[in-house]
Amino acid sequence: MSENPVFDRIETYVKKDDVVLFMKGTPIFPQCGFSSVVAQVLQHLDVSYESYNVLEDMEIREGIKAYSDWPTIPQLYVKGEFVGGCDIIKEMFEAGELQQLLADHNLVKN
Repeated sequence: MSENPVFDRIETYVKKDDVVLFMKGTPIFPQCGFSSVVAQVLQHLDVSYESYNVLEDMEIREGIKAYSDWPTIPQLYVKGEFVGGCDIIKEMFEAGELQQLLADHNLVKN
């Protein structure tokens, strides 16, 4: 437990599921282009993940930026570790690095 109850909630979320996406909107109805790109990449890879719509929770929306020390949303976490935002995820996907990271954690469906 930290001194910050929002950080404690975020930590619970990122540790509860193997792959977690904090995004604007939902995977079915993204409300920003960057969130849409990351959701589409995960869908393309057929990866199971949990998403949290930061537009529904202002504490999480602001808290996630401080928690990760990353200023933008979306934010992707794998096995509790911050991986990156849209540009990083897109670059990793295009280079095959995201697929490898997911495979290393046995998170890619065969």
